[in-house]
Amino acid sequence: MLTVLRNSWALLLGMMLLMVGNGIQGTLLGIRGGIEGFSTAQMSYVMAAYFLGFLFGSRMTPEMIRRVGHVRVFAALGSMISAVLVAYAAAPDWIAWMLMRAVIGFSFSGVYITAESWLNNSTTNETRGQALSLYMIMQMIGIIAAQALLNLGDPSGYILFVIPSILVSLAFTPILLSVSPAPPFEATKPLSFIALYRASPLGCVGMFLLGGIFAAQFGMSSVWGTAKGLTVREISIFVAATYAGGLVFQYPIGWASDRIGRRPLILWLSVLGAVAMLWATLFDPGFGGLLVVAVMMGGISNPLYSLLVASTNDFLAVEDMAAASAGLIFINGLGAITGPVITGWVMDRIGPEGYFLFMAILFVALAVYAGWRITQRRVPVADQTGGFTPLSPTASVLAVEAVVEAAAQDTAEEPAAPATPAGAEAGAAAVPEMPGDGAGEAPGARG
Repeated sequence: MLTVLRNSWALLLGMMLLMVGNGIQGTLLGIRGGIEGFSTAQMSYVMAAYFLGFLFGSRMTPEMIRRVGHVRVFAALGSMISAVLVAYAAAPDWIAWMLMRAVIGFSFSGVYITAESWLNNSTTNETRGQALSLYMIMQMIGIIAAQALLNLGDPSGYILFVIPSILVSLAFTPILLSVSPAPPFEATKPLSFIALYRASPLGCVGMFLLGGIFAAQFGMSSVWGTAKGLTVREISIFVAATYAGGLVFQYPIGWASDRIGRRPLILWLSVLGAVAMLWATLFDPGFGGLLVVAVMMGGISNPLYSLLVASTNDFLAVEDMAAASAGLIFINGLGAITGPVITGWVMDRIGPEGYFLFMAILFVALAVYAGWRITQRRVPVADQTGGFTPLSPTASVLAVEAVVEAAAQDTAEEPAAPATPAGAEAGAAAVPEMPGDGAGEAPGARG
């Protein structure tokens, strides 16, 4: 770990400052939108635009890097982020905000891809897993710290927009002055969506549903808090609790998944998430109870993201895992675009409680589908699956691919397991078919 810090401290520090800027603008816009008199529906479009831009950025940045290089893309997108953060306060119009949110989502996606390619290049196979885990921890710390900074100024003024702009500008200084030239960019060609769905229906459906949950949590929390009448301090604590839950519960849930299996854990975590969301919908838990709900939201949804990736990989050959991760991220992005819009629609009709009700419905849908998939095929034995690796929903395809490849390598280096039945895919868990399930299909074709 010390070696990773010594080699990558500038990149890690810069990314933490970037996440402070991103964390402030996401929460601040929801609060400022209420001050400006924007409706919940209008703010839902503003928040959804970020995920639309992020999705386009993930597809277009690799080509930009190939054409002009990492440094120019990194600097250009960073300048765009800094400018948009100030422009929010200068143009308090929801349509302008929607366009700027799309631009900033595009820019952050490109920055993540560029930074993560540098991080991959600065580490060895032995240290890459540690580096990526530390990178994701620094991201979470940056977002949590951002919520504290919201209390340093008046959300109706300029200062809270200027602070993240300055931090983002400063973030690029240590990165651009210390990183070594990155290698030629090579993106993995993703699997077709049909092949990915055949490999793991639960991974695909689950990622789409989870995208809606994430977008509701991280895009609409401050909009909900404003509609609920919470103070700026209370909203910032609520959002910070969500991210803190995601940071703390990744590892214990990952430990459990390697012992009791992915799909049962996905099922029961989804049930627990649905219960928590319904409790917050039907009752008034008070602010203390809301913090418990926030910790559970983040503590369940973040590990679910990692579990769905790991569950999909349990039914894939090792050489297909990196390619599948790109498809899963794209599916998650499609769900994220719809999340804020539907959340805003529900809140417009039944009030702030619609925020939790929408997520409850998605958790129920995920639990039902996971339960049904378990009946269609036996769950892989825990010691026949690959290791769980914590992932962040904000990570780009490059980081997820690197984590997946590192986990696959670690699994391959473990003592050989008993021979699998003939015909089982290389690197996939050998799971007997249930009677009448996928007769004639290759093992691993239905997850």
